[in-house]
Order: sequence, then C-alpha cells, then structure tokens
Amino acid sequence: MKHPLLTCFSLTTTDHVAHLVLNRPKAMNTMHPTFWRELDQVLAHLHQQGLARVLVISSTGKHFSAGMALETFGGDIAMDDQSPEGRAAIFDMLANMQATFTKLETLRIPVIAAIQGGCIGGAVDMVSACCIRYASSETFFRIQEINIGMVADVGTLQRLPKLMPLALVKELAYTGRKLGAARALACGLVNEVFDSPEAMLAGALQCAKEIAAKPPVAIWGTKQAIHYARDHSVDDALKQMGWLQGAIWSNQHVREAVSAMKQKRPASFPALAPLQNFSDLGL
Repeated sequence: MKHPLLTCFSLTTTDHVAHLVLNRPKAMNTMHPTFWRELDQVLAHLHQQGLARVLVISSTGKHFSAGMALETFGGDIAMDDQSPEGRAAIFDMLANMQATFTKLETLRIPVIAAIQGGCIGGAVDMVSACCIRYASSETFFRIQEINIGMVADVGTLQRLPKLMPLALVKELAYTGRKLGAARALACGLVNEVFDSPEAMLAGALQCAKEIAAKPPVAIWGTKQAIHYARDHSVDDALKQMGWLQGAIWSNQHVREAVSAMKQKRPASFPALAPLQNFSDLGL
C-alpha cells in the first residue's frame, strides 16, 4: 500500500494490518502542528483506501507520548484571550483538533493502542478514542492539563467517563495524579498489561492479526453498532442494529467463515470498498 510521506510517524502495512509508530523519542513524541497534520492525513488515507483491516498505534522511546508540545502555545498556536473574537477562535481551533482524534473513532477499522511509559495529556485524549488499549507494566496515564492551569479539551473528559468509573475520572482530572498500569487494568481502561513493551507490542499485533482475519464489513458493522449503543438507548440501538444488519448481511461471508473453520484454513473475504470524494474526482 502506498503511504503518505511522514516525519512524525512511520507507517507500514503487512497482511492487512496497518502499524503507525510515533517516531520522535528524543522529543518524547510530543504533539506539535506537524504531528496533528500528519495524523489527520494518515487516518484519512486509511479510511479512504479501505485496504487495511485494523490499525495498531505504537510508539518509540521511554514514553508513548508526553502530549502537547508546550512550546507550540508560545509560537505556532496563538491562544488569544484578550477579546471575545479571539476567544471565539479558540473554539474553532479546538474543534479542528478534536476532529482529528474523532477520526480514530469513525475510522472504518478498529484501532489498537500499544502504550509504553508515560501517556500524558493529549496522549490520553488520543488513546481514549481507540478501540482497544494494551499497556506494559511501567505504563502510566496522567491528565496533565490541570497541572499546567487548563482543562483537558480534546476528548479525555468526554470519553474516559464512558470507559472507567466517573469518580476515578474526576480524581485524575482534578489532581493530575498518575494512573498506573495495574489500576488502569483494574478499572477497565486497558485490556491487558504485559511485562515489557516488546511483549505488549507483540500482543497488540497478535490481536490485530486475529481481527484482520475476520470479514472487514462485519468488523465495520460491529464497530458502528458498539459506538451507537454507547451513545443511545437500548431500544434505539436495537432498531439501529436491525437496519445495520439488513444492510451488510452476507450469506457468502457466513458460508466462507463456516467452511474455513471446518477445513481449518484461513478464510478469504473481500476488502472494504475504497471511498471516493467528489472533490477528488476532478470532473
């Protein structure tokens, strides 16, 4: 698969598993404007092509990510609090950043976060939008924003209460304390804790391999249904499930899956259809 040229990440795809790696360890993989631009570009690319069946996001160095690069606020990004017009512009700037992490939720494929070391500030915003989170034993999470005089604003406070107990979210958000890997596992934030970063990444890639073996359109439908059910009543979600299943049901996929199990062979399923935007057609 042809991938965009990147400076903050590396991106590979093997056997339908896309692997995006944060690759600025000396800068603790902080998030500056290029990071946001490239991440948005990568997610749009994967969403449009439809060839990858799962995305794994991992990192390099001691920490997964130290979050937003603080120097950004003094240079590339101007947070003007001196006028109502300037404060209004903050809303639109944040909406743009929020939309990038929301792409992780709306991506047509599952996203697995493989987290080592510190997952701090904006990094918590990012991994909370992923489907599955694996951690190594030294991993910790920190809602850092309160420690630097601001409110976490790119998804942490909106998504964490749907992932873990509300009182614990409040404790972390009000104090800026670290949440260690063991407690993160106990409260349901992470799916599994591994002894080392290497074992953790291997576990994440193994899970991705298993997901990639399933029918992509059924995985797509499952992700749609889970997210809809999270935000709607049971009755509404059941109705949505009926329309969804009616739209994507495939006797051929079911026969292939059952035959593959009986014959003890890998199943073969078609990829998701590539997407076309009117703006890209050049008509």
